[in-house]
Amino acid sequence: MPNKVIKNLVIVESPAKAKTIEKFLDESFIVKSCYGHIRDLSKGDDAIDIKNGFIPNYEISEDKRPLVNELRKLSKDVEMVWLASDEDREGEAISWHLYETLGLSEKNTKRIVFHEITKTAILNAIANPRTIDYNLVNAQQARRVLDRLVGFELSPVLWKKIKPNLSAGRVQSVATRIVIEREREINNFGANPFYQLKGEFNTNINNKEYNFVAKNQHNYDNEIKVLEYLNESKNGDFFVSDLEVKPTKKSPSAPFTTSTLQQEASRKLGFSITQTMIVAQKLYESGHITYMRTDSVNLSSLAIESAKNSIISNYGTKYSNPRNYVTKLDSAQEAHEAIRPTDFNKKSLFADSQENRLYELIWKKAISSQMSNADIERTIITVQNTKNSDKLLTIGEVIKFDGFLVVYLESKDDDNIEDDDDNEGKILPPVKVGDKLNLIELTATQKYTKPAARYTEASLVRRLEQLGIGRPSTYAPTISTIQKRGYVVKEDREGKNRNYKKIILKNGLIEELMETEVIGREKSKLFPTDIGLLVNDFLVDNFNDILDYSFTANVENQFDEIAKGNIVWNQMLKDFYTPFHQNVEITSQNAERVAGNRILGIDPKTGKQVSVRLGKYGPLAQIGDSEDEDKKFASLRAGMSIERITLEEALSVFGLPRIVGEYEGKEIKANIGRFGPYVVHNSSFYSLEKTDDPYAIELDRSIELIILGRKKAAEKKLRIFDNNPDLQILKGRWGPYLFYKKENYKIPKNTNIEDLSEEDCLKIVEDFLKANPGKAKIIEAKASKDEKEKEKLAKKANKTNKVNKVIREKITDSRGKTIKVPKKKVVEDTKPKFRIIKKKDKSD
Repeated sequence: MPNKVIKNLVIVESPAKAKTIEKFLDESFIVKSCYGHIRDLSKGDDAIDIKNGFIPNYEISEDKRPLVNELRKLSKDVEMVWLASDEDREGEAISWHLYETLGLSEKNTKRIVFHEITKTAILNAIANPRTIDYNLVNAQQARRVLDRLVGFELSPVLWKKIKPNLSAGRVQSVATRIVIEREREINNFGANPFYQLKGEFNTNINNKEYNFVAKNQHNYDNEIKVLEYLNESKNGDFFVSDLEVKPTKKSPSAPFTTSTLQQEASRKLGFSITQTMIVAQKLYESGHITYMRTDSVNLSSLAIESAKNSIISNYGTKYSNPRNYVTKLDSAQEAHEAIRPTDFNKKSLFADSQENRLYELIWKKAISSQMSNADIERTIITVQNTKNSDKLLTIGEVIKFDGFLVVYLESKDDDNIEDDDDNEGKILPPVKVGDKLNLIELTATQKYTKPAARYTEASLVRRLEQLGIGRPSTYAPTISTIQKRGYVVKEDREGKNRNYKKIILKNGLIEELMETEVIGREKSKLFPTDIGLLVNDFLVDNFNDILDYSFTANVENQFDEIAKGNIVWNQMLKDFYTPFHQNVEITSQNAERVAGNRILGIDPKTGKQVSVRLGKYGPLAQIGDSEDEDKKFASLRAGMSIERITLEEALSVFGLPRIVGEYEGKEIKANIGRFGPYVVHNSSFYSLEKTDDPYAIELDRSIELIILGRKKAAEKKLRIFDNNPDLQILKGRWGPYLFYKKENYKIPKNTNIEDLSEEDCLKIVEDFLKANPGKAKIIEAKASKDEKEKEKLAKKANKTNKVNKVIREKITDSRGKTIKVPKKKVVEDTKPKFRIIKKKDKSD
């Protein structure tokens, strides 16, 4: 069989994409992946030639050199190279880098783009190639260069003025600021109490009994007004004062963009922003959905027709209502499409996986956008008492025609949702105006005004989009970066109890009750860290322009204008960089060093000053001032903030290590170590659970953890060899393994561990080390180092050192005043634990 003739080389970003595309092309094509960018700005100071127009200096990364050599060779052996990277700015830049690095020419290079990986789309792209769009390339270069300049110039200022290894970025710093401003808004919020009134009523119509709940439409701001209303209501009758039945419609919303997909996947599937994009990337590369980085809600005419046919086939003609949507964002690219399935007839991938869950969400959203409105009959019943004019309302909905709701129900926003719809799932009674109602119970519940909710990843994306900061391709990396940098954490936090009052009118009697609720409980919310607060405040004070929301959004708009060819990219950089660089130099010279120091008060036990600040390893509390030789330090606990911590809270962190009690004649101590909180007993360490607090854990719980830890350790030891204490067979996550001289060794498959002798085990170790000489050398070096360390310690322990030590006798006169006396030099025998520097004897 003759070898196939390859005339065309198609280069895409990922192997999965390459595999899918290769199925649609004939044997004259070979599809290869470049695995994203093949080159980037050099890491040194010469990355950008600022003086000569901000010319970037690119270099091929070391791990990409073999790949580049392979692609170079292939490109010379074919007639045509097709650059098929994604259709956004980043994809255009990848194609340009390939063109430059591989030494391609215009006559043998074509650029193709597609927003879905289907046979039709790929063949259509090949039939309609274009050249590289240098405006898009320049827009990407401008963003990359500007962000490098900001990061490289701001970060050293942070190292100098705050602490080493910090970083700043044009978008990440603004995202951090958004989270911090919301946190401070919450902390400064003063909750005001009010009373919400709710009545439960009963009526009998045509021998059928109905119960329903109605609520007051304005809240009572004090208890006196509540009691007045309840007392008046005791002596009056409740009746239906108004009844309104009106038809209404619910319309489906637009198909997903990147940000709305991230938000809905977070609410409905519990996906993080990064997780959503990873799963969506897989769906795109497998040919199931269109390109997942888009800010357009537009659908192609072909997609609209395909959705229409699927709806009619599955639900009937009356459910079809083809429509297109217009994107409100000025920056949106209408030539792109919203995120949709490539085949509307495929409702599911028929697999229990993350990909399937996200695919079904995308399918439902896209198909519902092309369906009919839902017809709803809304009923509003107004309830009143004969003794006062205050009104209670209840609202019910009856779906007359479900329309798009047969497929998809929008989720509610997660910011301050009130989950108290008492009539949900109930049918309202067919009452008439004037009908009397029986009062079952009238309840006034004390509530408190709420601040704005803390951001989730999804709601932060929405806020960034509203402000015009970032673009679809940057949301996930930005939110991931601020968490990796340690400026923001995503975590759950326990709430605290708060008492509230209930005043109830029932059977003609008014009763007051005190109840308890949990407030402030958070699930997967974003919190700023102390270092995030410190860096943000420093940047806001010294680089307010960079962190200004409108300024950042304007920079994004300028990138868009570069992409359209309306602005020269390096001129835009010059306009930005000149004042920015001047500000960097001034701040580096003149700004004061900051550590977030706060003096909280005096320790009642020692009389010393108590303060908090940022230390080398994080926020800490300190007893004693900087001149105090006996000052003490302790790390702040999780959830504590330098900005809000009290004196009492700061003193509490000095409570570790803490003696919990005794067990089996040995002390139990609670402490926090490198790997988290633990209790230690008889030189053995036992980790605490997430619900355990080392500052409060009691003896019974500590003993419980010790017993549980011993049981787990015993269960882990499958075999112990009495003659060789260094050798054990342990139970691991993936099955039994050998543990020999602090190293793990894999036991061959299908080995019965009961049949293994000591010699067999040592043979497994020997065979492994022979097969892995590199690992053998590492183990040997570690053993040698351990032996040398032991010898060194032994010599140190046996050595008696004669040390010159300077002392001064203290003598006081009759008035209690210290008299200066000459220093003496004495010689003592000691075994020091640290190096002592000899001081010369100087007389006063």
